[in-house]
Amino acid sequence: MENDLIEKENWLKRNWKWFIPSTLFCILLIVLLASSTSKEGITDIAQAYSDQLLFEKAINKANENPNTIENIGKIEPLDKLAILEGNIVYSNNHNTVNLSVRIKGTKKKGKLDIAAVKKGVEWEYKKIAVRTKNPENEIVILDELQK
Repeated sequence: MENDLIEKENWLKRNWKWFIPSTLFCILLIVLLASSTSKEGITDIAQAYSDQLLFEKAINKANENPNTIENIGKIEPLDKLAILEGNIVYSNNHNTVNLSVRIKGTKKKGKLDIAAVKKGVEWEYKKIAVRTKNPENEIVILDELQK
């Protein structure tokens, strides 16, 4: 009887099917977070996720506007991906925010623009507007910036 040595394949050859896609996904995620449009992109996105009330109240105000209901329909609550895809810029030690996120209404899609200032624990809205394409339209819900 001969003792034949059985050579095992190296680790990468055995596990490449899950290792390479996982590595590429991690690199893509890091690049996506690092290339955010704001200077403090990662912290702004994290802050936006924790400020869900900011979005909910603005959507409620927009849903009370008859022009919004007529053009877009009732706006659905934001999904987590909408916040990640949006443009969010906090300033003044995270007490002022300007943001634009995609929204989905029962009739069509659009963008929600918000400018707000934090007073204590509550957000005071300076501007809330809904924009649509085809036809290009802006529905101003609130605009204290032009006063």
